[in-house]
Amino acid sequence: MGKSWSELFRENIRERMNEITDDVATGSAKDYADYMNKVGVITGLALAEREFLDIMERIERSEDG
Repeated sequence: MGKSWSELFRENIRERMNEITDDVATGSAKDYADYMNKVGVITGLALAEREFLDIMERIERSEDG
């Protein structure tokens, strides 16, 4: 059976976050502004992932109850 849309969505967020994290870790930022942008994107993706997981958990609990 294939993955659900929610699993694919979360995997895509995580994959993008890991790509940018790897970029930062390997020093690919052109300058401080680029570095800060990458850190901001990582932070935003992490927050979005957490919110998404919280929402999915609430949906699952409401379906179980």
